[in-house]
Amino acid sequence: MDPDAVAKAFVDHYYSTFDSNRAALVGLYQDSSMLTFEAENLMGSQAIVAKLAGLPFQQFLHQISTTDCQPSGPAGGMLVFVSGTLQLQGEQHPLKFSQVFHLMPTPQGSFYVLNDIFRLIYA
Repeated sequence: MDPDAVAKAFVDHYYSTFDSNRAALVGLYQDSSMLTFEAENLMGSQAIVAKLAGLPFQQFLHQISTTDCQPSGPAGGMLVFVSGTLQLQGEQHPLKFSQVFHLMPTPQGSFYVLNDIFRLIYA
């Protein structure tokens, strides 16, 4: 398993799903998953997807600038750091963002998001 290939495939899937159908992200999280979204902490797949699906903009377009990854721990996890821009519907200028995912393997051979930290960059 090439960590960079897994990270790229995950990032492509996550953001294309986010931009087209945020509710479908529920399958990437579990009850033990945590999201910190702009300093708001949420736990569990239902709470996380409710937050993401309830964001006040209907259309998003993510443009990924960088994706970095590292293997994480003996259980086969992966740490993925993403930076890019986020274009919101009706907004002229894109916003910069960064996001960190801690991915953990499932018994079925895929990964789920254990930890997710999202921040807009206002600089």
